Amino acid sequence: MTLNVSQAELSSLEALLLNISGNVPLHNRFRALFTLKALKSDEAVRIISKGFQDPSALLKHELAYCLGQMKNSVALSTLESVLANEEEDPMVRHEAAEAMGAISSASSLPILRKYLSDFNRSVRETCEIALAKIEWDRSEEGQRHHAHTTTEPQTYTSVDPAPPTSGLLAGRPTTVTDSSVEELRSKLLDTQLPLFERYRAMFALRNIGSPAAVDALAAGFSDDSALFKHEIAFVFGQLLSPHAVPALLRVLQNQQEADMVRHEAAEALGGIATPEVLPYLKEYMAREDAPVAVRESCQIAMDMYEYENSNQFQYANGIEVVR
Repeated sequence: MTLNVSQAELSSLEALLLNISGNVPLHNRFRALFTLKALKSDEAVRIISKGFQDPSALLKHELAYCLGQMKNSVALSTLESVLANEEEDPMVRHEAAEAMGAISSASSLPILRKYLSDFNRSVRETCEIALAKIEWDRSEEGQRHHAHTTTEPQTYTSVDPAPPTSGLLAGRPTTVTDSSVEELRSKLLDTQLPLFERYRAMFALRNIGSPAAVDALAAGFSDDSALFKHEIAFVFGQLLSPHAVPALLRVLQNQQEADMVRHEAAEALGGIATPEVLPYLKEYMAREDAPVAVRESCQIAMDMYEYENSNQFQYANGIEVVR
């Protein structure tokens, strides 16, 4: 889909995203970002790329995510610079590496290989997964999958860091047995498997989406990888299953948990938007002892909550977006 916007509209979105006035609320900047993401144009990439000068790690990580979802190779030079900046927050650097995997250009392989030995575990693991994703996209299985997804409607339109496990590539299967969920759960939790294969099980469970699949995913919160746990929280934000709320609340409240996991849990809760989540989002948005990324995520989640419980048709400045 191509969206036509005027230069004046682009300038307005740029001013919002970059907070030119100095008083744009963070959630309005996010709405502008997702509008630009929907445009997918080179100019939108240019505007989004300017945002990496911002002090908010949460915003910058979302900028990188959106650049990956746009699948525009013009963004690669920016993403490479972000990954290479060892002074940048690891949450932002990891998202830049994941975005390179989403764009899936062979030109990204050398820099991703370079940072397989990064000092930060989440960055290392993301580079591992992104490399496997780019290689899989070029495999026979990957080519068959991409040919199918261009002709068949998809439940989830996001560019995921890994494809669902084989047999569940096309989205929700017509029949799912308890044993298939249990098999996927075993793969998800098997730390001897490559992360890419565990991610494939994760996205297969997302596509199933049953309460049993949610319980299997929630079991992954016991893992010792912050990256792995943050992706489970992200998947819950896609599923929007109220069944996931107790597990997500435990993550948000766990002060020993990594910021990147708690922030993703907060945003997932805002998307699910059931009444019981509201007091927790309000609490952690205001708590001075909560990390900045968690407080800011609760602010975004509050905006998502209000949207989900409103009569608004579209979240992002008049353009429908899917996270």
